Amino acid sequence: MKRKVSATPRCVPGAHPNRHGDVLMPSLYLASGSPRRRELLTQIRVSFTVLNAQIDETPFDHETPAAYVERLALGKAQAGLSVLAAEQQACVMGADTAVVLDGRILGKPADEADALAMLTALSGREHEVMTAVALSDRHRSETRIVTSRVRFRPIQPHEAQAYWASGEPADKAGGYAIQGLAAIFVEGLQGSYSGVVGLPLCETAELLGHFGIPCWQCLEGDES
Repeated sequence: MKRKVSATPRCVPGAHPNRHGDVLMPSLYLASGSPRRRELLTQIRVSFTVLNAQIDETPFDHETPAAYVERLALGKAQAGLSVLAAEQQACVMGADTAVVLDGRILGKPADEADALAMLTALSGREHEVMTAVALSDRHRSETRIVTSRVRFRPIQPHEAQAYWASGEPADKAGGYAIQGLAAIFVEGLQGSYSGVVGLPLCETAELLGHFGIPCWQCLEGDES
């Protein structure tokens, strides 16, 4: 299947101009349609523009989950960069998240039966959530992969049915959203909560700093 790329830049409401003091910063684009990633970037006061860059997300044969999420995150960033030829200062962020159980990637459920099967498989067990984040500009790319471990309590069949009926699992990797109704299933978490949601903020802030893009602490320091 050919990679599909579409781009619709859209400024985030309330975003700040891409200037830090007297220094003009790179323009950051988020190559993701995920509202959760937009919320997380906004949480740390990063100025960005949404860029809808879609690629083929079919896993390669024998591809490990870590290699898969890194490839997709980097592919989204580079796909977004390719449609911004006129903007030399552009920096594009891509990210991808996978829920992994017994070495198998659990994607977005195809239908109710698929979602219920995923919840049954995750019930009472620990699984991994891998999120990769990539930044690309005209000269280089950098990636980070963050793996967290999430343990679910046993999920009763009627709970799984009710959760599907809520509509929340339909577009979520692994068929659940930890920041939503599925929070009541979570017994424990080791790693990055924001990474499980969709964007590991500690590692993302580090990457942004490498590309000269500040987060809230630099902006607050300028205002004091």
